Amino acid sequence: MALFAFNGQDAKGCAAQYTQECVMDARPFGIFEGRDAIENFWQGIIDQGFSSVDYTDVTWEPEGDNGYILTAKWTMNKAFGVVHKEHWAMQSDGSAKLISDCFEVQGER
Repeated sequence: MALFAFNGQDAKGCAAQYTQECVMDARPFGIFEGRDAIENFWQGIIDQGFSSVDYTDVTWEPEGDNGYILTAKWTMNKAFGVVHKEHWAMQSDGSAKLISDCFEVQGER
């Protein structure tokens, strides 16, 4: 999952968890379209010293024929917030990738 790549400070690994066409709504930062823009966002966050994300109160709900919606609360070393909607879908190669992601930073720590 992108969570493990982020905790490893690996922006490219984070981005690899998203489809090429993914749209990420990172509130309040903006909307990032495509894997390259998403990788650049995560690299910027990592470069600012953010690390150690942890999800709690995680729920998974089936979505369509081949996907799931994840919602959760999250904390990291410098911020906290919520995952409104991570839409994971199975790909033709058998992997699961994010086809959309919506999360929000709600405060600093």
